[in-house]
Amino acid sequence: MRFPRSERVDRPGHPSGRTATPGSRLLVPSSALLWGLQLAFLSPALALILTNLYGASTAEVGLVLALYNVSGFAASLLLPGYADRRHSYLTVMTVCAVLTLLLAGALALATTLPAATVALVVLGGPAGVGSSLLFAHLRHSGARTADIVNTRAIVSVAWVAGPPLATLIIGWFGDRAVLLAIAAVAVLNIATTAAMIAQRSAATRAAAAATAAGGEPSTATPPVEESPVEESPVGRTGVVLIMAAFVLLQATNATAMTIMTVYVTETLRLPVVWAGAALGVAAALEVPALLLIGRLSDRSSPLALIATGCLAGIAYYLGLALVTGPILLIGLQLLNAWCFAGIAGVGLPLFQQMIPRPGLSTGLYTNTRRIGAIVSGPIIAIGSLTALGQRGIFVASAALTLVALGIIGIAARRPRA
Repeated sequence: MRFPRSERVDRPGHPSGRTATPGSRLLVPSSALLWGLQLAFLSPALALILTNLYGASTAEVGLVLALYNVSGFAASLLLPGYADRRHSYLTVMTVCAVLTLLLAGALALATTLPAATVALVVLGGPAGVGSSLLFAHLRHSGARTADIVNTRAIVSVAWVAGPPLATLIIGWFGDRAVLLAIAAVAVLNIATTAAMIAQRSAATRAAAAATAAGGEPSTATPPVEESPVEESPVGRTGVVLIMAAFVLLQATNATAMTIMTVYVTETLRLPVVWAGAALGVAAALEVPALLLIGRLSDRSSPLALIATGCLAGIAYYLGLALVTGPILLIGLQLLNAWCFAGIAGVGLPLFQQMIPRPGLSTGLYTNTRRIGAIVSGPIIAIGSLTALGQRGIFVASAALTLVALGIIGIAARRPRA
């Protein structure tokens, strides 16, 4: 199976940090950390907030989360599309941060479940798009694949610390306290994005002044910065195939994460702490895996790197189906981390390379995760009905990952656009 190498054109001034000041180099990592913390605070605690603050039943929690995800799905297409047309990713990011602040306030003031549901659908869905717009901004500004992957690694760092910190805040100060923490993160996000906008405006004015000094009319409008010119590694049919493959990869990843606690306690007969340890180790290993795959991305084809992630995923799921003790369970997380690095690290810049509109490409990639989460439900249901019981879930995940690898191989052989 042959995979074409990526072709890129480096441009001066992209956010790799080579021409930026030390202060400006911290803006993008800080923004990534803050957006990651916002999601890491809200997502794990949301079901608990709905139950404890508004008395939601389990069925009502499922319904509210479904409506919330539908809102996020639509916003992931509409807001990035608007940003693409206006070339204004940072401005829309600021709006998302403001919506996060309003969401925290609305949930803190709400006294009924319907009111909280309206807040999540109207404010929460669009607010969650901010992190996607950060990556669209990076792409639009000419960032290399390695820069985007390294920024994604910072989001993973936030997810390592965010959920434990959120539960700690709830345990010490109560359920509403985590809403105050989310509001504080939103305020910092607004300030960081405003600093990025100011930096960009200063660079635009400097470019206009330099143009005027070179003899051009000083009133000329500075050109809008365009995304780096890269050849798509696949043709138009290949784009559809890659999207289908990523839905399967996201689905199997979501399946393993969702069922881990139940699998560890009911099938492996281990204390639940081992499930938490496995997920924690996987999250911690994701960071070096993303950094490593980011370094490799400049020298290897993105499709080839994703293929290695698929192979690691197949080995991981088969290992989970065979595991009987905690040591192997923890050791298998090395494979899990590399699989995730291929999906999350290389997948995002690959979508941006295939689809020239940074906002749309990032939104479509984000929605493969949302669709994959929906598909994970049938995988769990059908896989558990086999003779293997819950182990059949991971055998099914391995089979679907193999299908995804085959689809990627077919896409790699399709003629380029």
